[in-house]
Amino acid sequence: MSSLKRHEGYLLIDNRFNPAIPANGKDSPLVGAHTVYECATITCAHCNTVVILRPDRSRPRGHCRKCDKYVCDNPACNAECMNFDKLLDDLQEQAFRSMNYG
Repeated sequence: MSSLKRHEGYLLIDNRFNPAIPANGKDSPLVGAHTVYECATITCAHCNTVVILRPDRSRPRGHCRKCDKYVCDNPACNAECMNFDKLLDDLQEQAFRSMNYG
């Protein structure tokens, strides 16, 4: 199995020069003014939702063995493999066929 790190993205929130934006509660990683927050992200292969990977998470991330990609915590995404990229390819092919034969 190849590394799943290849599917990760990157999030950078730089609030150092905009103290007018308040933090969203005490549990927010952005509590306090003049803050920089950096973390890895993943995109769910089944619903295309971007998920922030919190370093303090204790339970394992969802993974689809069929498409070898991360999935989010949504139960529908963990139930069966409905790859979003394949769905888009199928819709594009269907549109192309309807243009040629319609």
